Amino acid sequence: MQMLIRSASLNNYVDVGRALGIDPFAQLKAARIAATCLNNPDIKISLAAVGRLLENSAYAAGVEDFGLRMAENRYLSNLGPIALAAREEPTIRKALEAMQRYLPLHNDGMSMLIEEMDGVIVLRAEYMAAGWAPMRQSIELTTGVLFRYLRGFLGNAWTPRMVCFRHAAPKDMTTHRRLFGRRLAFSREFDGIVCEAADLEAPMPNSDPVTARYVHQYLQTLNAQQSATMQDKVRQLIWVLLPSGRCSAEQVARHLDVDRRTIHRQLTQQGETFSALLEQVRRELVARYIADRNRPLNEVAGLLGFSAPSVFSRWFVQQFGCSATAWRTSRHTISQDGLQT
Repeated sequence: MQMLIRSASLNNYVDVGRALGIDPFAQLKAARIAATCLNNPDIKISLAAVGRLLENSAYAAGVEDFGLRMAENRYLSNLGPIALAAREEPTIRKALEAMQRYLPLHNDGMSMLIEEMDGVIVLRAEYMAAGWAPMRQSIELTTGVLFRYLRGFLGNAWTPRMVCFRHAAPKDMTTHRRLFGRRLAFSREFDGIVCEAADLEAPMPNSDPVTARYVHQYLQTLNAQQSATMQDKVRQLIWVLLPSGRCSAEQVARHLDVDRRTIHRQLTQQGETFSALLEQVRRELVARYIADRNRPLNEVAGLLGFSAPSVFSRWFVQQFGCSATAWRTSRHTISQDGLQT
């Protein structure tokens, strides 16, 4: 199934591209994205194509922070009607939960998870993109936008505990420090923002419960028109939970607020099983992790939920017919000639 995203995701793309000395319209054409979508923020375009566009633009410009530069001038209004729902919620946490609930209306290939433990909240974003194509620019764009939204709610003096990325640190940290400050961590097990739970209990200014009710009714109608199947929901949660080491049928059921038997029954009706979906996601995620040559393979094994590196090694050979080391070397050789469109 092709994942789609609103063309509002390309706001600031042309300005950033020109500032870095590349031809943004030539890059759009190479990525097979019609330039006319820049005039209408609500056109749905291919998420994979947007990912290719950002990665190839960063490569052409010779920078590692193209997506983050786009994030620097984003506002909540970029989310369209989802922004209206968020603004009318009573607290910042409720605003984030509204964004989480309706996110598929903006980007049906991304999932957002809000996890709390001991007074600390982790806001995680996960792109469900298959294959080995890099996602660094899309991930940094999303994390940067989320950070700016939080600053918009909490004020410019607010700082999180940490902003984390799976990928390695860039050679030039100027843009990252300008946007996030110095509380940055790279080569971690997730992409997201760590903050105090108490921060998110702050009230939203000028919230209106009556307006919120009407906006929610409208968005729920839109959500129902593209409602995901149990298979889609389970697969999405496996993508988000697997790197955390807490991916099980029980955990997925808890996040969906159902019991495990309900998941098993509905997946069976759709000709699917939890274990088969888990294996499918592992095959898709492993390419992304191994493409990062700075990430040790024993760490990749843990991120994919394997009990030991040897178990991961055997699984990889069974799935791909070669060792993970050989696969990584071959992909690195391909990438020396530039990113592919």
